[in-house]
Amino acid sequence: MKKLFICLLAVCFAVACNAKPVEKETKTVKQNQKAVVAYFSATGTTKRVAENLSKAINADIYEIKPSVSYTSDDLNWRNKQSRSSIEMSDKTARPEIVKDGFSVKDYDTIYLGFPIWWGTAPRIIYTFLDSQDFAGKTIIIFATSGSSSIGNTDKDLKPSISANAKIIKGKTLNGNPSVEELKKWADSLK
Repeated sequence: MKKLFICLLAVCFAVACNAKPVEKETKTVKQNQKAVVAYFSATGTTKRVAENLSKAINADIYEIKPSVSYTSDDLNWRNKQSRSSIEMSDKTARPEIVKDGFSVKDYDTIYLGFPIWWGTAPRIIYTFLDSQDFAGKTIIIFATSGSSSIGNTDKDLKPSISANAKIIKGKTLNGNPSVEELKKWADSLK
């Protein structure tokens, strides 16, 4: 019995010595990386969250602006002929954005905010993603919504970015989250 115990102990020791070390999970956002909060807001809700997030993480801020602003009639989701309804029913729609020379090239991390429309990001976000080179970048999405969650928006957006860009599903930030709450959320990603 003693020999069996010693043999089992030796086997356990050998297995433990040959086991690969457990790697720590890599951080989503590394410290000292340059970040920007880029956002689209049709009614001002996402803008307020983006401004507070920018303050919370000490990041630059950039507003994604449509070439033609959305009116309240454009945003009427109950009207199948409204601008937003037509855009969202066409997966290839790419509403024109203001071209102002902004580039993500100087940033490592892009916090990308938008309202949820029809369970995903508005088509204008796809226009923004198509207009930039996100190779090697980390994109963390956040959204606002009256009733929807962020769902699979990260998966919906992934085909629009470089294969070596990383897109991270953030969360829906409803209400009016404070700078402190947003800092805590952003820190949880590190």
